[in-house]
Amino acid sequence: MEIERKYLVSHLPADIDQYRHLEIEQAYLCTSPTLRIRRMGDSYILTVKERIVLNSSAIHNREEEFKLNAQTYQRLLAKCDSGHVAKTRYFIDLYQLTHNPSHQGLTAELDIFHGRHQGLQLVEVEFPDTESANTFIPPDWFGEDVSADPTYRNSFLASMP
Repeated sequence: MEIERKYLVSHLPADIDQYRHLEIEQAYLCTSPTLRIRRMGDSYILTVKERIVLNSSAIHNREEEFKLNAQTYQRLLAKCDSGHVAKTRYFIDLYQLTHNPSHQGLTAELDIFHGRHQGLQLVEVEFPDTESANTFIPPDWFGEDVSADPTYRNSFLASMP
């Protein structure tokens, strides 16, 4: 189970390029349940995701991932009806950045979008449990919590004209 919260970004942390980052391209074969294909660096992945609705401010998903090779990824990409999403993802150790003990073990995944979504910046944090997600106090560079807003889901962004 994946438990996460998603935020807009009010400003980028300093020296952003010091953090590990990868180029990501993804597209969707289906959105209910979500069937996503993703190229992340040199890896290719098929993901099956199903949203679980709970009484929480966090997003809960049941998620399974399957490795693909480049050829299979390209064949599936040709079958995607909607557009795709392109972004650079930065992996930021929140405790290392903030020294806040409540951020121990948490990684911010900062996405800076390219192409038709140029200018959009989102950050997600995965949590070990619902309580951690519900009590999370975001760093000052996090903006509005958009976890419940479907217009910030990557599957929605991919379908935008």
